[in-house]
Amino acid sequence: MIDAVLQAARVAPALRPQGLVMDLERLGTLVPSRLSFARSLIRQMARQRWQITQEYFALDEGGYGEVIYRVQTPHGRYHVVIFSQHITDEQRTDRVIANAWDVTFGLVEGDVEDSLFTALAENVPLQEAGRQHPRLLVISRANKSLRNFEVFVQSLASGEQPPVEAIREVGYLYRTTAVYGNGKFGIADYGRLQGNPDFRYPFSAQMTAVYVLRQFSIDQAEHLARVAAPETAVPLANELRRYLGIGNSTGLGMAPFLIRHPQLINQWIHAREQALATAKAQIPSELSRERLLSLCLRAQRYLDETSVENTTQAERNATVVAELTDIIPWLEQIALHETLWQQLTDWSEAAQTTDTQELLNTLLIELYPESVDMLEDAMAVEEKLELIPDMPLVQLKQVIETQFDWALSEDFEAPEAKHWFWYQSVEKEEPRLGVRGVDPGESKELPLAIAPRVQRSYAALAEFLQANPKALTIDFLLAQPKHMESIRRIQTMATTAYGEIQGNLWHRDMKPMHLLRAKLSFLGANRFDPRGDRWVRVTFFQGAPLIDELNGEPTDLFAFDDWSYALAPTDSKTGEGFDAVENHESFV
Repeated sequence: MIDAVLQAARVAPALRPQGLVMDLERLGTLVPSRLSFARSLIRQMARQRWQITQEYFALDEGGYGEVIYRVQTPHGRYHVVIFSQHITDEQRTDRVIANAWDVTFGLVEGDVEDSLFTALAENVPLQEAGRQHPRLLVISRANKSLRNFEVFVQSLASGEQPPVEAIREVGYLYRTTAVYGNGKFGIADYGRLQGNPDFRYPFSAQMTAVYVLRQFSIDQAEHLARVAAPETAVPLANELRRYLGIGNSTGLGMAPFLIRHPQLINQWIHAREQALATAKAQIPSELSRERLLSLCLRAQRYLDETSVENTTQAERNATVVAELTDIIPWLEQIALHETLWQQLTDWSEAAQTTDTQELLNTLLIELYPESVDMLEDAMAVEEKLELIPDMPLVQLKQVIETQFDWALSEDFEAPEAKHWFWYQSVEKEEPRLGVRGVDPGESKELPLAIAPRVQRSYAALAEFLQANPKALTIDFLLAQPKHMESIRRIQTMATTAYGEIQGNLWHRDMKPMHLLRAKLSFLGANRFDPRGDRWVRVTFFQGAPLIDELNGEPTDLFAFDDWSYALAPTDSKTGEGFDAVENHESFV
C-alpha cells in the first residue's frame, strides 16, 4: 500500500504553492531553463532539420549594405533580410527615442521578390516611422558593441583570433534594442502565426530572427577583416563563434506584458513548476548525481567568468558562486536515496538565497529532458477572460478572500504603498514609471496594479452583498458596471495556479527589474545586467550551436542541445583548450 502511494506521488508530483512561486522578488531571481523559448527553438530546428543559408550578400568596404538569409523548414520558407547602414556615434543609442541604428532587419514569410525587397529597403530601416509590409513576421534593430567590434575586425585582419577577454567582458558584437512581432507597426498580426507549425511556441519567430542576426554579426566582422587585409585575414574560430551571443537592451516596455497576459504567464510558470516537480520526484541514480554535479560546476564557473557592471548584480552572482561551493560537497557526500532531490531543495530553501534556490531548480530540470521537454507544447494558450454572471455574489466574495488574500492585505492608504504610478509616454507610446503627486502623467495612469483594483471591487461587492445577500454576480455588475473588467479577471484567474504576480506594483520598494527578469528568463536571456532601476542588458544564444552545425543535421540531439552556461574558450591565440571547452568535456 505504501509503495502504491509513493508511486502515485511520483506520477502526479506536488507543485509548489502559489504564494511562494508568484512572489515578485522570487520571480526576479528566475534564470533560463531548458523550457525557455531560445532553447526550445534550437531543439525544434534540430529535430525538424531546419536549413539556414546565406542567399544574398552585398556589403561594401565599410560593411554597409544588405544581406539575406534563407530559413527553410519542413513546412515553409522564410527569409531574414538585414540592412546595415552608417550612423554617427551621436546617433547610436539604445533608448527607445532612437531613430537610426547600425542594423535593421526583419523576418519575412515566403520568398523575397524584387518588389518586396524594394519595399523593405525603403521602410525597415525606418522601423516605426516606416510603412511595414504585412508579410513581415518580425521587425527589429540593433547596434554594434563598439568595445568588441573593432577589436574583432583588427585581430582577424592581422591573422589572429580576438582575445577571449573581449567576449567575456561583453558577450556579443551586436545588441538589439527591440524585437517586435504581433502586428506592431503594420507587420503580420498574431493571428498569422496561429496554426503555423514552425512558430507555434511563444516568441519563436522573434527568437529565429535574433539567432540569424548572430550569424550576420560573425559574417560582417569576417568580411571587414578580409577587406582590411585580404592576405592575412583569418576566419573566427568556431569556439569563439559559439561563445558569441546577441545582446539585448530592454526597459520598462517589457514589464506590462506579465500583467496584461496573466493566462499566458500561468502557462509558462505552470509548465516550469511541473517540470521541477517531475524532476524532484525522479529516483536519482549515480549518473544523474554526477550530471548535476557537472552542471553545478559549469554554472559556477560561468557565473565566475560573467562580467556585469551592476555592482548589486555582481554581488548576487558572487553569492551564488559561493553557495554552489556548499552544494557540491553536499551532493558528493549525501547517500544516494530516492528522496535525494527533495532533500537537496529543502536544504537549499532553508540555508541559501533565492537566487541559488532557483538556479538549482533549473539545473534539476536539466537532468530529465525525456520527462520535461514535452511541456514546451503547453507554453501557449488562447487568452480569454470569462465572466460567470450567475455565480452567487457570496461565493465570489469567498473566492477573493481565498485566492486574492495577498491583494486584500495591502494598506493602500499608506504613502509608501501608492508611491509609483504607471503611464504611457506620448512620444513613443511606451510604459513609464512616475512618482505619484510629483511627476506629470498621473492622469494617464495605466491600470497595471492588480491589487488595488481587486481591493476596490471587493469593498464594493461586500457592501452590495450586505443589502442584497442573495445577489448574483450579474446583479452587482448591473448596479456597478465599472467593476466588470476586474470581476472578469478575478473569476478567470481564480481557476489558475500561477497567473497573478503577488506584489504591489505601486509600492515604493517595488523593483521593475523583477518583472523584466521574470519575462527574460522565459525568453532565454542570460548575463542579466541592470543599468539603473529601469533598463537592463542581457545576452541571447551565447554558447548555442552554430548555423553550420545545424545545417550539418546533428545526430546526437542531446549533445546539440547542451549549451546552457557557456564557458569561455581558454586560449584564443593558440587554440589550446578549445575543443574541451566547446564540448564541455571537463564538466559533463
